[in-house]
Amino acid sequence: MKARRVKGLEADQRLDDAIERTVAVRLRELCAFMPRAADPAEVRALHDMRIAAKRLRYLLELTAFCVGPYAPKAAKRAKELQDLIGEIHDCDVTIPRVLALQRELRELDAAALVERAGDAPDLDPALAGEAPHVAAYRGLETVATHLRARRRLLHRRFLELWRKLEREGFRARLEHAIGERPEPDDGFTIRSHAAE
Repeated sequence: MKARRVKGLEADQRLDDAIERTVAVRLRELCAFMPRAADPAEVRALHDMRIAAKRLRYLLELTAFCVGPYAPKAAKRAKELQDLIGEIHDCDVTIPRVLALQRELRELDAAALVERAGDAPDLDPALAGEAPHVAAYRGLETVATHLRARRRLLHRRFLELWRKLEREGFRARLEHAIGERPEPDDGFTIRSHAAE
């Protein structure tokens, strides 16, 4: 997911003003994935939301000194969101791999059974129980079922976390915090090298 461009940044702009603009864009970027990411089938939206949470988190961790006192808590909340969505993403990536391996083993077993059948006019059903990978792909089915159930549970936790963030006023509090200013200090001015 490509990050949204932060418009209005200038080389001679005060650092706290630049951070306010940047955090506001990253916060809108994160929140824009809802309600689409609430749909368990929207795998891509959820993955992109995790990336947006990561960008916001790192930005807040690096610039908390320029943002109001809610910034460290907001960074922590963004990390919670990022971590939880990351666990869901791990399931989304692993399930297809497990199923692909299972299909591969089934194909190997089908080929092995045809070879064992030799010149027989039909395949003896008893041979199916003797396929070399039967236990493996049955085990992989168990793993895939576990991962599907875990993903559902984690997605439910994601929705609960998002509702908690909404109840806590995460967005409004962070929007307010980025407008707060630390005591004036010349160290808060960004100067371009060309201006020097």
